Amino acid sequence: MITKRSLNENLLQAQYAVRGPIVTRAQQLEEQGQKIIYCNIGNPQAFNQRPLSYLRQTLSLLEYPELLRSPATMKLYPRDIIERAKIILARHPDGIGAYTQSTGIPFIREAVAEFIRKRDEIPANKDRIILTDGASKGVQAVLLALLQSPNAGFMIPVPQYPLYSASITLFGGKEIRYYVDEESSWQLNEEILTQSINKARSEGVRPVAIVVINPGNPTGSVLTNDNIRMIIGFAEKHHLSILADEVYQENIYDKNRKFLSFAKAMHDLKAAEIPLFSLHSVSKGFLGECGHRGGYLELRNISDEVMSEFVKLQSINLCSNVAGQIAVYLMVSPPTPGDESYETYIGERDAILSSLKSKTEILGSGINQIEGMSLNMPQGALYAFVRFRLPPEKDIDVATMNPEERLAYESKRDFDYCLALLEETGICVVPGSGFGQLPGTLHFRITFLPSHDEIGQLVVKLKEFHENYIRAESVTS
Repeated sequence: MITKRSLNENLLQAQYAVRGPIVTRAQQLEEQGQKIIYCNIGNPQAFNQRPLSYLRQTLSLLEYPELLRSPATMKLYPRDIIERAKIILARHPDGIGAYTQSTGIPFIREAVAEFIRKRDEIPANKDRIILTDGASKGVQAVLLALLQSPNAGFMIPVPQYPLYSASITLFGGKEIRYYVDEESSWQLNEEILTQSINKARSEGVRPVAIVVINPGNPTGSVLTNDNIRMIIGFAEKHHLSILADEVYQENIYDKNRKFLSFAKAMHDLKAAEIPLFSLHSVSKGFLGECGHRGGYLELRNISDEVMSEFVKLQSINLCSNVAGQIAVYLMVSPPTPGDESYETYIGERDAILSSLKSKTEILGSGINQIEGMSLNMPQGALYAFVRFRLPPEKDIDVATMNPEERLAYESKRDFDYCLALLEETGICVVPGSGFGQLPGTLHFRITFLPSHDEIGQLVVKLKEFHENYIRAESVTS
């Protein structure tokens, strides 16, 4: 009989806090009739964000092409949507129920390349693009391919999206954690990067790549151009590949920040020797099509023989799902002026991004008025990484703890806080320890996807809960 001890040890060690025990408890409470506000994950359409009409209309015609023969369709669908569906079917006559090339449908990969050319004004090659089941599968493909030995190490930000730490553990590699600087709006710090990589090498780890999430998850930061150039210089100096997670590139709310892709920055710097793996997805931005699992991986500065190995790796999974591939195509080639669907598309896009921006302001200003809490206002992405303070516990001397003991102690404190928040208010957030945090600090990640009314109510509930929690802690401390 198979027991837990019979399973792969790497699987047992992997942790993924975003869907961890607090979420399990939230689901139990919901089944018991309690209203739960799930702020644990960036899942826009679960918060009633409406799908873009243009994307869903096109997909519906491709899922059931018989609609193209119906006179009623001409009345219900914009003319350019109908023509687009016909063109897609002409270029991919097998339909979306058949396998495609392992790397994805060629004309969609070419559309992605054209999207990159227009965005960055740089060359792009469809034969260096792989369509994936969301960005996550692209991430895992890169990690797996670069993990040449058990001592191979990946530099990952702290705090980080736990896909990275969980996947590295699952594949048997090494994490090299580097802290991003909360005091500088979560920018990267070269001195900290150098300390992290030197420590790893002293412990026998061989660094192979650095992961950068921009805009940031869970921090909501947007890296400056100077910061990106510093990272490229660091990677060049230490012979590292760069894994650029850029899935939130459309989610920028700070007028003083602008998205700069690593591909563009490296092209401008003529950094042609640094392997670059860039990721994008239909799950975020203003599409929010998480369930369609569409994404792409662009590979730069690699040889043909290395590319062949990535193609082989993708071939093992046959191909990414075809509806997701089509969603990527629709993301990178939206309606243009003159199309009948254009005005609707622009209106829906702008409404979503405007709503997200206003909700960052409601959440940020509200949290920063709560005594004992602070927040760097999110500049992008879909999350805020809230810092909170708790009174020291009686008879607990953190200074005497070794690093492992302190980590366990602080992880329990933020877990207990977030669990109590859930139990008392129905607000489901993720403890900061699930993403990693600087020792001596406590955080939780919260998404600002709920409605304006819910965000306002959430801040009020959070303030009341925090004050009561601090009062109770102070009595026992």
